[in-house]
Amino acid sequence: MNDELQPAEWIKSAAQVSPSERQLRWQEMEFYAFIHFTVNTFTDQEWGTGEEDPAIFNPSELNATQWVQACKAAGMKGLILTCKHHDGFCLWPSQFTAHTVAASPWRNGTGDLVQEVADACREGGLKFGVYLSPWDRHEATYGDSERYNKFFLHQLRELLTNYGDIFCVWFDGACGEGPNGKRQVYDWDAYYALIRELQPEAVISVCGPDVRWCGNEAGHTRESEWSVVPAHMQDNEKIQEQSQQVDDGEFATRINTQDSDLGSREVIRSQGEPLIWYPAEVNTSIRPGWFYHASEDDEVKTLEELLAVYHGAVGGNATFLLNLPPDTRGLIHERDVERLKELGDSLRTIFQENFASQALVKASETMDEQHAVSEVLTERRDTYWCPHEGTEQAWIELDLQEERSFDRVVLMEYIQTGQRIERFTLESQRADGGWETFYTGTVVGYKRICCFPQVTSRKMRLSIHESRWYPTLSGLGIYLSERGGL
Repeated sequence: MNDELQPAEWIKSAAQVSPSERQLRWQEMEFYAFIHFTVNTFTDQEWGTGEEDPAIFNPSELNATQWVQACKAAGMKGLILTCKHHDGFCLWPSQFTAHTVAASPWRNGTGDLVQEVADACREGGLKFGVYLSPWDRHEATYGDSERYNKFFLHQLRELLTNYGDIFCVWFDGACGEGPNGKRQVYDWDAYYALIRELQPEAVISVCGPDVRWCGNEAGHTRESEWSVVPAHMQDNEKIQEQSQQVDDGEFATRINTQDSDLGSREVIRSQGEPLIWYPAEVNTSIRPGWFYHASEDDEVKTLEELLAVYHGAVGGNATFLLNLPPDTRGLIHERDVERLKELGDSLRTIFQENFASQALVKASETMDEQHAVSEVLTERRDTYWCPHEGTEQAWIELDLQEERSFDRVVLMEYIQTGQRIERFTLESQRADGGWETFYTGTVVGYKRICCFPQVTSRKMRLSIHESRWYPTLSGLGIYLSERGGL
């Protein structure tokens, strides 16, 4: 008898792993920008050597407000600035190195780009985040692990105390040898402790405990993106052997498929270790490179490419971090700006009218009045429908009250209580009263955007075939894109 109860108990336990408040706030941002800008912009390189003369850093028309406006036009909610890349050049006048904007001719050596971007974000209503490369190819103490870690913590403290609220501290695992020939050992725990002390609301991303990397820089997303994964996942990007160590151009396009399943029942049971809430972020650049290159002006991602990544990331239980590289003027290039506006206009058009908002709705069962099925049709995200505890299969049927054509369905779980749904189908009712499946999906999580060839029907049914303990749903939307399907 005990053996029969065990599966229900471990599934119930997995179903109750839930996000922290900071993780939840981050997930709700959905879409935000990366800004890669440093001496590399002026040397036309992707990685700097650390030997660049600060005198080359001299953007002629830098305007952080232009960056923020471009982000907002696309529908982004935040911006993460590369305050220091691997070359070690600091975009703020750090007290702990001379290799900064203070040694450049920009603003006559009195500029602070981190301050300008932080101020522009606040004025424009965007959240501000910082990227600080642990690898520093300029700093003489790099490789002398204890001394360098103290230096790094000093710089991190400057960023965390001088620029207001930070929503994200973004680390990568790039690691090399110092001038002493020794490989630097990063004191991740000390870095994390300082962030928690000074910016407790900030998520620590990629090489951090709050947000994980999706696994590639190509915008590729998993079919089933679990936010609940085995605890060892937190250390994956910190393993230096797996980090990027050369600028070979190939790393940015690599798609690793060996880890396509991170959190299914089979995986979490076979791992036999604690589970954590560790959601994914999808990062890619609007151009082939992370820094601006004039030779790539004709290689800006198309609207279709960006929409595909958006649907796969934001619509696949992840977030979308899109890199926008300013040019040598210090402006986001006109072609990129135009594409960002196209993207924002397209997203606003697709999701402007929710056909489900006035639908008649019923469910196979409901736990109680507080969790009525009508809650899935409201804009509120703090209410939800669910069946009784232990009911792992359920359905919701919508009557749109007139025949409608649609090609997008958006589903949202109430992730405050965990991630539950494992497999579902969407069906439309035929003229003869029968039901026809037009979409089959796996996980939902924070948000699933189901894209399919146009369907025309008055009634739609969501059938949840597999879930953990019992499913929850806080949102259900039905939309028609002007693009006629996929």
